[in-house]
Amino acid sequence: MRLTIYGRSTVLKALLITLAIDAAALLVPNEWAKLALLVVSIAFISFTLYFFRDPVREIPKDLKDGDVLSPADGKVMMIEDVEENEFIKGPAKVIGIFLSPLNVHVNRVPISGTVKFYQYIKGEFIAAYDHASADKNERTVIGIEGEKFKVLFKQITGFVARRIVCELRVGDKVKRGEKFGMIKFGSRTDVLLPANALVKVSVNQKVTGGITLLAEVPGLSG
Repeated sequence: MRLTIYGRSTVLKALLITLAIDAAALLVPNEWAKLALLVVSIAFISFTLYFFRDPVREIPKDLKDGDVLSPADGKVMMIEDVEENEFIKGPAKVIGIFLSPLNVHVNRVPISGTVKFYQYIKGEFIAAYDHASADKNERTVIGIEGEKFKVLFKQITGFVARRIVCELRVGDKVKRGEKFGMIKFGSRTDVLLPANALVKVSVNQKVTGGITLLAEVPGLSG
């Protein structure tokens, strides 16, 4: 199982904690207590390694210029029409994706283009499935401008997630499906699209980052 580079420091800390628990277990005279500590250590390191997994993926080969890929694994929790005033600056569609602690948390770029907008916002840690989290929680907001349209997406922390990793900065050239960061331990990712985008997913549908087609912006060839 391949681990993401974004979780190396956390995995190292988890290994040290696991070794400490195992050492304590060796010193405990009670056999049941010893067994309990060993079970806890195995469960703890197993979950950590599972959470930071980074499966090998290839983006679909038959994509068109107007296709937008999901930037995250998870479940679609909302699809709404909104007014977006930061980057798209007008009517837009938003697709909200909820990531449970069991989902792959590595994020991927939804469209090819240039990063034109980046903002890190400190905030609260409301549960990610609460719609208020999109505007109140700690988050990064990234805007990519393609050849014909713009997409804005947000990495949003949740009640458990407390750290966002994002390598993107204004001026970066990116390709659809590339990895760019992650949100650690349960979170939410919102994708804002042009108002004329044709949404290809539905609420409660499971999506896969870099694989699932979220939407198609019509009028683009190729």
